[in-house]
Amino acid sequence: MEKWKELEPLFQKEIEALGYGMYHMEYVHEDGMNILRFYIEHENGIALADCETVSRRISDILDEKDPISEDYNLEVSSPGVFRTLFTKAHMEAAVGEKVQIKTKKPVDGSKKFIGVLKEVQSGGLLVEKDKKSLEVTFENLRSINIEVDL
Repeated sequence: MEKWKELEPLFQKEIEALGYGMYHMEYVHEDGMNILRFYIEHENGIALADCETVSRRISDILDEKDPISEDYNLEVSSPGVFRTLFTKAHMEAAVGEKVQIKTKKPVDGSKKFIGVLKEVQSGGLLVEKDKKSLEVTFENLRSINIEVDL
């Protein structure tokens, strides 16, 4: 396990101590940069000041523990309205919601579709699209996001 990932329980504890929930944490390489990204949530929503507060605390921990040897940027943000569902728990909490699904291989002729998440099963998802039940295995799932009509 990578050293930054081992600190996840500490990050979560500190974020919760500040009054927020840690929705997700990831270390990604995007646009030529390494990014340690935290998604935080709060029942009243997330403002820029909330991200700054959490960023300062996480930055202090990172300075102290120094878990990443390469150059990286720290980002703290809200998961947003169109939040990605990263974990099975995220998906289970979204049952009954409209979702956008992207797959690696076509399901019912398409690699991208919108439907209602009906069930999270042991091997994948059951989604209703146009009154038709579709099964998407976790292996075939590229991404799943909440879909909101604005």
